[in-house]
Amino acid sequence: MGYVKQISCQVIYSQFGLAIQELKPNDHQARRTFVEWAQNEIAVVPDFHKRILFCDEAHFWLNGYVNKQNCRIWSEANPQVYVETPLHPEKLTVLCALWAGGIIGPYFFKNDEGHNVTVNGDRYRAMITNFFIPELNNHDVQELWFQQDGATCHTACATIDLLKDTFGDRLISRFGPVNWPPRSCDLTPLDYFLWDYVKSLVYADKPQTLDHLEDNIRRVIADIRLKCWKR
Repeated sequence: MGYVKQISCQVIYSQFGLAIQELKPNDHQARRTFVEWAQNEIAVVPDFHKRILFCDEAHFWLNGYVNKQNCRIWSEANPQVYVETPLHPEKLTVLCALWAGGIIGPYFFKNDEGHNVTVNGDRYRAMITNFFIPELNNHDVQELWFQQDGATCHTACATIDLLKDTFGDRLISRFGPVNWPPRSCDLTPLDYFLWDYVKSLVYADKPQTLDHLEDNIRRVIADIRLKCWKR
């Protein structure tokens, strides 16, 4: 807790656990290496960037998006204001894959009883086997590269082997044939566009249940698919 004095008021602020993706000293070279690799591929195949299938998950909380930037409260004295939030708010964990040809998903992580769960290695591999690979049958897999970030559930040896069975050396991932630089969410169209856009729309009618929120997510993504790839 701290403050900055301005005229007769103080800014009382608190930090709500923001996970800052600060680049580390070695990250700059890793990102440069990746971009140079991509530029070389594009020099050979001009539409190469359109053949990368970016894959990622996002959490959608039932109580809406929470901006974890500094929360500032203006007052002449510390107002001792508290904002109560549920300790374990209900949420959905959603996966999509996005490339120039369209969107695969959404896929909602659920257990055998149909309850919403987060991602671990076993669930991620089950998603690849039972959902993702069957979806790819509708596309020319030989022309697509697969990208994923360095989350632990993505990079277990069993997961990398499973992805190599489908994509061979066309795998962009930590511990994969092409290294995905760490802390590089800003390089993917999902983090750079899709998730924020979807979250800006799905809460418009204030969903009160996870089923309602799931229906909204499916509808918004289907609408994106209709507008951008079926026109």
